[in-house]
Amino acid sequence: MVASPFDSVHSRSAAAAGVSPFDYSLNLPQTRLFGTDGIRGRAGELLSAPLALQVGFWGGQLLQDLAPVPGFVILGRDSRNSSDMLATALSAGLTSAGLDVWDLGLCPTPGVASLSARTEAVGGVMISASHNPPEDNGIKFFAGDGTKLSKARSEQIEAGLRGVAGHAATTEVWGKYYNRESLVGEYIGALARSLPAGVDLRGMRIVLDLAWGAAVELAPSLFRGMGAEVTCLHHQPDGNRINVGCGSTHLGVLQKAVKQFSADMGFAFDGDADRVMAVDAQGRAIDGDYILYFWGQTLKAAGQLPEDLLVATVMANLGFERAWQGLGGQLVRTPVGDSHVQAQMWHTGAMLGGEQSGHVICHHYSHTGDGLQTALHLASLVRQSGSSLAELVEQSFPTYPQILRNVRVEDRDRRLHWQDCNSLQEAITAAEADMGDRGRVLVRASGTEPVIRIMVEAAYAQVAQHWSEQLVKTTERHLTE
Repeated sequence: MVASPFDSVHSRSAAAAGVSPFDYSLNLPQTRLFGTDGIRGRAGELLSAPLALQVGFWGGQLLQDLAPVPGFVILGRDSRNSSDMLATALSAGLTSAGLDVWDLGLCPTPGVASLSARTEAVGGVMISASHNPPEDNGIKFFAGDGTKLSKARSEQIEAGLRGVAGHAATTEVWGKYYNRESLVGEYIGALARSLPAGVDLRGMRIVLDLAWGAAVELAPSLFRGMGAEVTCLHHQPDGNRINVGCGSTHLGVLQKAVKQFSADMGFAFDGDADRVMAVDAQGRAIDGDYILYFWGQTLKAAGQLPEDLLVATVMANLGFERAWQGLGGQLVRTPVGDSHVQAQMWHTGAMLGGEQSGHVICHHYSHTGDGLQTALHLASLVRQSGSSLAELVEQSFPTYPQILRNVRVEDRDRRLHWQDCNSLQEAITAAEADMGDRGRVLVRASGTEPVIRIMVEAAYAQVAQHWSEQLVKTTERHLTE
């Protein structure tokens, strides 16, 4: 634990009784503000300075109530143009609640989570919209143990925002604000210490797509520190271009670069670096299913995977599931969202879980998805295997063709209640009946974007393509017109 170098005195103020020094003129939407990964929306609209001010205040009250002793809050952000605005407002709200703010500046989301757990912080706050486009932003909270706040805790913050918790009162104790960028070194050290002793990456050529985001400085430093020859793409913090045509959701540029530079592998992070996707020397995308399979094999062989259990989501490929079962392993599926994966890991005692999208959680080292940690461990296990990443892929499992389509549905009510659309339900039933046990359909409303996600997986690509097109057309006809 890293002790506070400051002697700030804290006490429970009148605000702790559930009252705010601010008014409630926020014009909040009627629907729930907190989604599957905090608050997320268009900066300057939903994500405004007045909202961030009150989120800071009410979030600060909650974090103080959860902490055994008063303390400080870790604050980080990605490179979006609106992040500084939101950080300033959040800091004002947090300090008005009597908490000190330790501002890390530009930092990956898992860095905030890690430092919340490794210091005497009462919790952490990250300003980021993850893989979303530059015009969006978000606010997510972490408890003092580095875990994301539960749905119930988030609802407590929202109750304060909506004026349910009380009325205005005067606080008597104010927190202070400190620039603590140097503390990020503690996070870097924790990443390095998590790797197998004696393993280095000397002689390996690695390409990093940093998405103009939060990992632009840390990722190259870590990989070069392990001896790798590193080529970087999109490696400056740029709020105008974060995630645009690059990063973990747009692998095309990385795939070309890996081939161009004759690299052994490549890694693509999203804007806040809590997820990562890999590319092998042949340019093939290596998603979270493959990463769980390879890392799971390594932990299983070392006797560090209880019950040989992995946790994945409903998006996990059938090929991965059947291959893991063929090794004698177990796979438990959850709804999409790393919070669901985390909850199932706590419930079952699983040590490794994640999402196909590249969110991977390993409880041996952290309580949240960490793209940097995942990439470093994948590169290390490739080195230890004596094979290339491409060879490991060829020896693993064939995937079922899986087509994922997004349909933008601006009407939030229609999006969230898509199950009430009879025509779409009939189309889903027809698809499932046609494919039988040779495929499956998954339709869901995104928790982070105004879209309905449609996934069709089948033994044959043409079947998956046919039914995905039918479901997209039906969704567009009945939910967007």
